[in-house]
Amino acid sequence: MRAISYRRAGGPDVLELLDLPAPDPGPGEVRVRVAFSGVNPTDWKSRSAAQPGPEGQVPNQDGAGTIEAVGQGVDPVLIGQRVWIWEAAWQRRWGTAAEHTVVPARHVVLLGADPSFELGASLGIPFLTAHRCLTVAESLPDRLGAGALTGHTVLVQGGAGAVGNAAIQLARWADATVIATVSGPRKAQLAAAAGADHVVNYREQDVVAEVRKIAPKGVQAIVEVSAATNAAVDAQVVGMHGAVAMYADDGGAEVTVPVRSQMGPNARWQFVLVYTEPERAKVLGIEDVATAVADGAARVGDEAGLPLHVFPLAETAAAHQAVQDGAVGKVLIDVTA
Repeated sequence: MRAISYRRAGGPDVLELLDLPAPDPGPGEVRVRVAFSGVNPTDWKSRSAAQPGPEGQVPNQDGAGTIEAVGQGVDPVLIGQRVWIWEAAWQRRWGTAAEHTVVPARHVVLLGADPSFELGASLGIPFLTAHRCLTVAESLPDRLGAGALTGHTVLVQGGAGAVGNAAIQLARWADATVIATVSGPRKAQLAAAAGADHVVNYREQDVVAEVRKIAPKGVQAIVEVSAATNAAVDAQVVGMHGAVAMYADDGGAEVTVPVRSQMGPNARWQFVLVYTEPERAKVLGIEDVATAVADGAARVGDEAGLPLHVFPLAETAAAHQAVQDGAVGKVLIDVTA
């Protein structure tokens, strides 16, 4: 099979296109014929810093494809099912940047007949991260579904990013009022296409004033991509028993929080890394995202505010570089091309 692998940490140039034997599924595992692989920031960051095992590492956590073989203890009825994959390469050799990958059976989720493989490959890290960000506040339920957030307001800082887009879509599906911040008109269009009720250009508008007009008592959840930059704003708009969920360190690696003003609302400042989140939260996230897909509430493409940038397998290095350079939208690899 054709596969991308790297044998040392480094830049995109360490990625090699190789011809490797297709892996066999072990007990409790399935082998998936991959159609599309999704690229996330943690993929290039891991490639840059983490030394792979002696046999090399196939990158990328997310993907979608068709189950073609199962290991001992896995129901063979799964063979032929279209699925999306989460955390394929987390502490394992076989990521999704290959024609075939092997993962534990619990790491595949049925996609159904209608949703595209492009959507499936876009779900894992962004949507599970967004789900966690939207459910950590004590004032909010730990499950998402149609109507689950009725009467609540959510602020998505960075509404044109992949996680921001997923957060907008999931929050709107759950009937929250969604405010998104962006840096310019094009990103404002993307956030609106995702479903944001209100879009604030933080370079031209006073975010605190605009949010307080919409939610005078503050917001219940803040999905935060740049806490170091936005902490002062977040502290002024988080509502009673609300949470600031920080899932990235864009803009700086340290954050300063005004303690006294956050004590009054019992605000929660929550760090989010989907790989190590509590097991129950992850299980609920997977179930809820699967339900959102089945409901037609998860979308990709320009009409969903998430432009797709598709690279052939041989250009995986360019795909990684695109994500590292901050491509607006979702970067995918067409493994069949």
